[in-house]
Amino acid sequence: MTDHLPGRDTSLLLLGDHASAFVPPDIAIAPALLSLHIGVDIGAGPLTHALSASLDAPAILGTVSRLVIDLHRQSDHPGLIPTVSDGHAIPANIDADRAGRIARFHAPYHRAIRAQVRRDRPRLIVAIHSFTRQLETGDGPRPWEAGILYGRDDRAARIAIDFLCSRGIPTGDQQPYSGRLLNATLDRHADGQGIASLSVEIRNDLIADPAGVARWCAVLTEMIAAVRNGLALNAPLAQ
Repeated sequence: MTDHLPGRDTSLLLLGDHASAFVPPDIAIAPALLSLHIGVDIGAGPLTHALSASLDAPAILGTVSRLVIDLHRQSDHPGLIPTVSDGHAIPANIDADRAGRIARFHAPYHRAIRAQVRRDRPRLIVAIHSFTRQLETGDGPRPWEAGILYGRDDRAARIAIDFLCSRGIPTGDQQPYSGRLLNATLDRHADGQGIASLSVEIRNDLIADPAGVARWCAVLTEMIAAVRNGLALNAPLAQ
C-alpha cells in the first residue's frame, strides 16, 4: 500500500514512512490513538505533498498507520508491530499475524521504493518525518524545531544541518534520536545503494496546520536545494 506522487525531477526522491493514520477495518486499533504521534507523523504527509509539488519531485508515502506496522523498521525488528507505544497498549497487535502484515503492507511499500530507485537512480533521497515536543514516557520537552538524521553517509546531512543552523532554527544533529540506531528505510534504499540521503524530523506542532506546512515547505525547499548544490560541488571530478 503506497501513495505515489509524480514529479519530473527524478534526481530527487521524497519518502514518507509514517504519513498515514489509516487502519484497515479488520484490525482493531483504538481510533483515539490515531491522532497521536504514535499513530502517525503529524503533518508529515501534508508536508511531503507540499514539497513534492514545490520541488516537482516524485514521492512515495506509506498509507497505513505505524500502529498497524512500522514501515520504518526492518522486517525482523521487535518493534515492527508494536504492542506498546509511548506507554499506550496496543492489544490488537498481541499475537498479530506478523508474516501476513509484512506481506500486506511492509513488503509492497519497500518494493515500490526499490523499483523507483532502480528505475530513476536519484542522486538524493530525503525522508520526511515529524516528532512530538514531549514523549509521555520521556523526561522533558525536546528543544529542537528540526532534526537531521543520517546513517553512515553524512554528506547530505552536514549541508542540511549547516543550512538550518544558519537560519537560526534550533536543529538537532542525530536528534531526537540517532539515525545510526534507526535509519531502516534509508539504510536499505539509499546508503545500501550508494545514494546520498538524509531524514528530516520537524516538530509536529509546527506543521499541524496549513500555515505551518507552508512555512516549513518553503524552508525545506531551500534546504534541499542547498544540499543538492553542495553535493554537486563536492562530487569528484570525472577522470
